[in-house]
Amino acid sequence: MSATAVERDRGVEVAWSPSPEQPRESGPAVAAPLAAALGMITLAVVNLGTAASKAFNEWVHGIGKLWMPGAEGIGPYSGKQTLSLLVWIGTWIVLHGALRNRDLNLGRWLIVFLVGIGIATTLLWPPVFEYLAGH
Repeated sequence: MSATAVERDRGVEVAWSPSPEQPRESGPAVAAPLAAALGMITLAVVNLGTAASKAFNEWVHGIGKLWMPGAEGIGPYSGKQTLSLLVWIGTWIVLHGALRNRDLNLGRWLIVFLVGIGIATTLLWPPVFEYLAGH
């Protein structure tokens, strides 16, 4: 019986805290934002690629036209979103499976997430975007 249960039997209210028998697995909490950051980086890289290469632009547009009704009217945006969603969902599934039983340092992975968001934002920032796309 844990100390919390003994104290509860004595009529003392205590806040819940994990007992040594219950390991804390923070892996799924790391997998979700990390997958989101990878999806955002994918969107930024694909956006840059479509601006830099006409052939890549047409390929990305073709991906959107495979399944999205009206994709002809919105251009390669449909393919950009499709690719970023596939990377986001795919990496979330893989990372969740790989990290689900692990206890990770959330602070360290928060920094990795923020760096990923910073990279995606920087790639979409007009001065950087225009330079890299060759405009």
